[in-house]
Amino acid sequence: MRFASIPRFPVRALIAGSDTSRRLDIAMMVWPLRAPNGDLVLVDAGFTREKFVTQWKPAAYVTPDSALRRAGFDPARVTDIIVTHIHWDHADGVERFPNARVWLQRAEFEYYVGADGSAKDRAIDPEVAAMYRRLFDAGRIRFAEGDSSEIRPGVRVYLGGKHTFASQYVSAQTAEGRVVIASDNAYLYENLERRRPIAQTLDSLSNLAAQSRMQRLATTPRLVVPGHDPAVFDRLPAAGNGSVAIR
Repeated sequence: MRFASIPRFPVRALIAGSDTSRRLDIAMMVWPLRAPNGDLVLVDAGFTREKFVTQWKPAAYVTPDSALRRAGFDPARVTDIIVTHIHWDHADGVERFPNARVWLQRAEFEYYVGADGSAKDRAIDPEVAAMYRRLFDAGRIRFAEGDSSEIRPGVRVYLGGKHTFASQYVSAQTAEGRVVIASDNAYLYENLERRRPIAQTLDSLSNLAAQSRMQRLATTPRLVVPGHDPAVFDRLPAAGNGSVAIR
């Protein structure tokens, strides 16, 4: 589900070794997983702070909860949010879903969020770090403990390719098969299809290994969904109002 686009983003920031002249209007996405009872598990929560909107000037921006409503989902049904990593464009929007548990890797939280709510590394925005400490103190944070952790039946998380210290990606069992939501562990289909590591990783070999594993975990490679590729909205069945669906 797309809630914004960032125009003319440099592809060299997505694919290691890419031509410096390439630009792409990248899609900003969240991924709702609907359980049989209608509850929603949301993979990533986008961003809502005005400073990010001002700095990045996203096109066609709506808040992630508004994008859910536009596509026919009730944000109040979001029971869990899986945060794949702590970067602002994936982690900032969790407060739009006040009843949801927030899941991330324990190692990710401990590496980036100080006991006093400070940012322990420049990869996390200071305001986002402070928010996550408040969420932890309020009892809303849940920790995934390492690789292949089950969040709820049919939904698991796996350690990613070191996009951040302990980034993760998600698998979900659907009627069509097992889907893998790569988030930023694979920005574009080009990363996966040409075996090109992402440009922003702490370990390129780890990233390539994670991408290969994603394609093995998915029922078919077509069911690996990259994190920012606008081609997602051409390759997957349209569901209307800025969304596509795998059923």
